[in-house]
Amino acid sequence: MPRAKSDKDRKIFVLDTSVILYAHNSIMNFAEHDVVIPITVLEELDQFKKGNDTKNFEAREFIRLLDKLSQDQRIDQWTPLNGKTKGFFKVMMHHPENERNAIKIFGEEKNDNKILNVAVHLMETEKTRRVILVSKDINLRLKAKSLNVHAEDYETGKIKNITELENTGKYILEDVDPAGINKLYEQGFIEAKAILGTRKRKANAYYILKSEKNSVLAYFNADQNVLARVDKRLAYNVKPRNAEQTFALHAIMNPDIKLVSIQGVAGTGKTLLALAGALEQRRDYKQIFLARPIVPLSNKDIGYLPGDIKSKLNPYMEPLWDNLKFIQNQYKETDKEYQKITELVNQEKLVIQPLAYIRGRSLSNIFFIVDEAQNLTPHEIKTIISRAGENTKIIFTGDVFQIDTPYLDSQSNGLSYLIDRVKDHPLYAHIKLEKGERSELANLANELL
Repeated sequence: MPRAKSDKDRKIFVLDTSVILYAHNSIMNFAEHDVVIPITVLEELDQFKKGNDTKNFEAREFIRLLDKLSQDQRIDQWTPLNGKTKGFFKVMMHHPENERNAIKIFGEEKNDNKILNVAVHLMETEKTRRVILVSKDINLRLKAKSLNVHAEDYETGKIKNITELENTGKYILEDVDPAGINKLYEQGFIEAKAILGTRKRKANAYYILKSEKNSVLAYFNADQNVLARVDKRLAYNVKPRNAEQTFALHAIMNPDIKLVSIQGVAGTGKTLLALAGALEQRRDYKQIFLARPIVPLSNKDIGYLPGDIKSKLNPYMEPLWDNLKFIQNQYKETDKEYQKITELVNQEKLVIQPLAYIRGRSLSNIFFIVDEAQNLTPHEIKTIISRAGENTKIIFTGDVFQIDTPYLDSQSNGLSYLIDRVKDHPLYAHIKLEKGERSELANLANELL
């Protein structure tokens, strides 16, 4: 199909490989504007198409999408994207030589520089239109700006205001009527309107209610439209040490809440509480899965590490075993609770593995804890939740400000995406743990360093 005459208001977006690996359908998300894919991107995607990681899935799906969109047309010519309101796309098949040649300027024939040359070439040949390089790679965006190429992050699905997530899930109300608090203590619940009045109510929101005389912890039960008292309780001999931990453990052990996210810095007890709550409810589920994504050292695959697969993975899984040992050591070796944990591990009723080993399995009758969830993409979060079967509960823990995965940040990671998109759903609860309880020394590091 011939390319329609360009409207100068329609922009040209040049996509980097990192955008495709983040979201294979990203090409469809630029409204009426046009999209250019450098041939270098397809060459890089060819290296990612084999494997079981999310990036391999995204690479394969994008190649299939491109094949479907192009049909019997040449991809080096402008081809319409689906829909009347969409623009066009094409693959730039050569590495153009420009007056501002990124390869010569930066002194290396790297793929990033070839992609930059495509953007520069379009700026020189499409002078009436605005050309924008889109990349999740901050360094590439900086290099682009040094060549006077406008560069942006891929914004679709990105959380606009991360500070709003800070206030999700917990509220403090001052000057509450002492009689209402007394009623909560006496009967365990009170009509929400009596305390909250006309305030907006969010399902499974937690409250610290204070008056001049007393205070109480509560949560909003949307089904019954009541505030219910939240009491501190033990989970496998682990006792919450503050109000937020009490809320988190309540959500973890509430059978009506099937999806929980716990945000907090290191040492706040996220994983420990999730695991203790799972052990306390072990009779209600067939298995307990505790998993975390592997973030390779220096962004290299774990195949670079020495030893067999078990020795390669042990360093990544050790923090999870540490939490399990901490809980086990609350008891004597002769106690049945101590021995039960060993038995659960030996019988694979409690499984600690990398997330890649669990992804793809059917998650029915499972208590599933995903640690370090901030290192997952939104697509990975969706994939995990969509596999949940009957009687499955999923807990995501992490710190949205401690990102270890390239091309993710506090606004685009899967944990932030989950908190933003699912808030106020009756099956979901979110808690932010604020106080470090690991040790005074750990608190010093979090607060002062």
